[in-house]
Amino acid sequence: MQDVQSAHADLTAHANDAGPDPAARLSQMAGALVGSEILKIAAEIRVLMGQGVPVCNLTVGDFSPKQFPIPEVLQQAILRALERSETNYPAANGQVELRQAIQRFYERELGLRYPLDSFLVAGGARPVIYGLYRTVVDAGDTVIYPVPSWNNNHYVHMCGARGVPVVCGPETRFLPTGEALLSELPSARLVCLNSPLNPTGTAISADALRGICDAILAENRKREQRGERPVYLMYDHIYWMLRFGDTKHVTPPGLRPEMARYTVFVDGISKAFAATGLRVGWAVGPVDIIKQMSAVLGHVGAWAPRPEQMATVDLLSDTKAIHAYGNNFLQGLDRRLELLHTGFQGLKKDGLQVDSIPPMGAIYLTVRINPFGRRTPAGQVLQTNEDVRKYMLTDAGIGIVPFQAFGVPGDEGWFRLSVGAVSEDEIKAALPRLARAMQALT
Repeated sequence: MQDVQSAHADLTAHANDAGPDPAARLSQMAGALVGSEILKIAAEIRVLMGQGVPVCNLTVGDFSPKQFPIPEVLQQAILRALERSETNYPAANGQVELRQAIQRFYERELGLRYPLDSFLVAGGARPVIYGLYRTVVDAGDTVIYPVPSWNNNHYVHMCGARGVPVVCGPETRFLPTGEALLSELPSARLVCLNSPLNPTGTAISADALRGICDAILAENRKREQRGERPVYLMYDHIYWMLRFGDTKHVTPPGLRPEMARYTVFVDGISKAFAATGLRVGWAVGPVDIIKQMSAVLGHVGAWAPRPEQMATVDLLSDTKAIHAYGNNFLQGLDRRLELLHTGFQGLKKDGLQVDSIPPMGAIYLTVRINPFGRRTPAGQVLQTNEDVRKYMLTDAGIGIVPFQAFGVPGDEGWFRLSVGAVSEDEIKAALPRLARAMQALT
């Protein structure tokens, strides 16, 4: 027994030993890969909550099943699929029944008619995004993406591409225009858009998207004449079903049909149906690109689980259930976002240094908290977004994410608030704490 324990101790010691030069053990790509800022913040919040501190956690882009359960039709269909022993490998590009269901769903709900070979199913939206990058982007190629935006900088790094972040501000609801992209478009291989946008909860207008499409089409006509590779558009619209008020969702091919040659959609059930853990996502795009994306992801094994795929067929085929679920879901999200927005506007009216942008879609509210130069009760002068974030967490019991986590340079006081994992009562309790924390600054 002593020898076994000694051997186990030796194994543990060796496994923990990175050697005299830890960086030499990693590839250059992995060694330089930056971790998620949101996960670091989440770890801090878990510690506080473990100590019994009340925290309104507005950091995670996820849903609490207690607040927002998945549709009943989806849950029951998963159970039926398991009872049928649907547990073997799915088709590499997605079960044909599911691809047909998505095909019908897109034509019915979005007015987009694509051939069946334009549809690829994967284990969530992330593999789809990575698969697209790997399919069309070579090392050294230029990728244009607006900031704030989610994770494009990391995908650029993993592909060895040249990232060109286009900084967008509140005057355009943090979304790009065609003019903003024009200077870099001649060198670009991929343009990345997300609407409704994570982290801001704002949605691109038809005019702005039409301008971007026209710029891409004009560039590609020039390239075609010169025999050069085209520029593609990744259109991540995973939140498209989550829209508020009179917000309209627009798509590149819906505005300019020729964009179907160059647009790859990113979509899935994770956001519209609160099904983040079920991992069913899909791409829709040009047949040749989708075919090669399927080959890339096939070698990775990034398939969606077969029971969830078969259950999603039932979900997407049940129009009445989709609309009934969506109405209740949207009302719950809208109430939470409006509570926060109204609360921030009330504090602004009271003269406190806060503001917010009206919610348009997704599960996010963009707020500004910029009491820079003010002093906390503990004597710290707030100088950066990180200072404000920590003060909000420790003194107001509110978890928020600074826009630096989404690639925005500088400290201007912009933050993302996410409402998918909190109750209305938690928000109502948090707003007075926020007011007291702001009022306590000198």
